[in-house]
Amino acid sequence: MDNFITHQNWRYATKKFDSTKKIEKADLDFLKEAIRLSVSSYGLQPYQILIIENPFVKEAIKNAAYNQSQITDASHLFVFANYVNFTAQHIDQYIENTAKTRKIDSQNIQGYGDFMKRTLLNQSTEDLNIWSAKQTYIALTNLVNAAAERKIDVTPMEGFVSDQVNSILDLNSKNLNAVLIAPAGFRALDDETQHLNKVRKASTDLFIEI
Repeated sequence: MDNFITHQNWRYATKKFDSTKKIEKADLDFLKEAIRLSVSSYGLQPYQILIIENPFVKEAIKNAAYNQSQITDASHLFVFANYVNFTAQHIDQYIENTAKTRKIDSQNIQGYGDFMKRTLLNQSTEDLNIWSAKQTYIALTNLVNAAAERKIDVTPMEGFVSDQVNSILDLNSKNLNAVLIAPAGFRALDDETQHLNKVRKASTDLFIEI
């Protein structure tokens, strides 16, 4: 069986982590690079990711996330936060980064920057926030898939009070809003959920081929 499918069958939403096991630096760097390489709309990556190992910060976030034990038992906690005020400056920074990366004059691609500004900045702030929040889900998918490749468990979570997490991490001052959190680490041996059959729709129920 293809390795990717094998890894997808191996992974599950871990309910109980082994708090004694930690993600090694090389593996953490691998996960970070996988997230960094995620696709995003226009390549803009309108978000930032906080990676939390500090036990006191994790405990505070646990209290804002209905006391879910995965948050404190996991090795690291990833917090995906979108920009809440996406502006022309973010596009200008992308254009400059593109020019630097590809060793070209930024003026040569300024037209593309202007196109993005016309397309995106004509939207309402609310619509832009929805758009940027959606991009974090794509980045989360790269984390989940990359972690499975290294036999690292990840549990994506939406069950937390965003305003409280924003306050704990001082995200408001950074123009950020917590959208998703994802504890990452290693499953406990006594987490019975790992032995359950994965429940998904049958292909005939899921796909419509035209």
